[in-house]
Amino acid sequence: MNAPFVPSRVAVRLADPGDRPAIARFLANHPDTTAFHRYEWLDAVERATGHRTHILLSEQDATIRAVLPLHEAHSPLFGRALVSTGFAVGGGVVGDGDPLLFAAAQELALRLNCPGVELRGGPLPADADWHIKQDSHAGFVNSLAADDDAQLLAIPRKQRAEVRRGLGYGMQIRIGSDDDARAIHYAVYAESVRNLGTPVYPKALFDAVLNGFGEDADILTVLLEDKPLASVLSLYHRGAVMPYWGGGVFAARTLRANDVMYYALMNHARARGCDRFDFGRSKCNTGAYHFKRNWGFEPQPLSYANWTADGAPPRDVNPLSPRYKAKIAAWQKLPLSIANRIGPFIAQGLA
Repeated sequence: MNAPFVPSRVAVRLADPGDRPAIARFLANHPDTTAFHRYEWLDAVERATGHRTHILLSEQDATIRAVLPLHEAHSPLFGRALVSTGFAVGGGVVGDGDPLLFAAAQELALRLNCPGVELRGGPLPADADWHIKQDSHAGFVNSLAADDDAQLLAIPRKQRAEVRRGLGYGMQIRIGSDDDARAIHYAVYAESVRNLGTPVYPKALFDAVLNGFGEDADILTVLLEDKPLASVLSLYHRGAVMPYWGGGVFAARTLRANDVMYYALMNHARARGCDRFDFGRSKCNTGAYHFKRNWGFEPQPLSYANWTADGAPPRDVNPLSPRYKAKIAAWQKLPLSIANRIGPFIAQGLA
């Protein structure tokens, strides 16, 4: 007589350090993995900010079916939350979105005294306890053209005129990740976000990402007569380049340095083997959203999920929130030296 069939069970557990090789293999082989799921990103965030990494695994017959990486974000100003993943525009579950996995995230949050969980992409829970947002942000990805000339012609006419105007100033392009490149980028980026009214992230976070990603990250800077105007730290993942932390000084707008920067990055990325340009996410109907559309990128809706233990609204770390309007106006008036000194303490809670 044959033995009765016993269906295999799905189990969810918290990963331990010994699971790291298996998790890395799973993420490397799964088509939905983003740069923000990689250990290079998870480790960089934990090392630079102290937000501990926790990884939940869904397994069947001891085989990984899904991975949910989380950062335990904590801040005296913005509270605590489990976030997938910290400082990222992507994250969430890679693999099957098993209800047991989402329930385990809730349980872990309660155990860590985190009143909420935030998932940025991936399969989302269907449970009514979770709040799903599908109309707040959009992503922008386009294919790269065959060569530099074709790339310029692929830009819509009005925006192409802006790029040509910037190119006419004869600016220089520098690419690298050494100490000088990092210092220049951080100075430009810090000034840029101060002008927007938001605190700058700790430089240690940028350094940790660059160190962790190695050849999969670099800095491109636009200069005029050796004076930096615009600079961007980009991530490279599976044939796509993502300009992630970029900005320009006040003069960059007049000289169209940001336009030159993105065009130069498109050409640089193609030269190193990329076939897609990931312009990242933007909040719908903002200036950044329309800027990317002007480049010929079509918005793709992004989905996010939030859960709070008491059903209250999730923590608000969106700089565009009306509650921060007065604070942003005040921050824009701060001397740069003061903004750069206190900004990182504030910003590291914005995971």
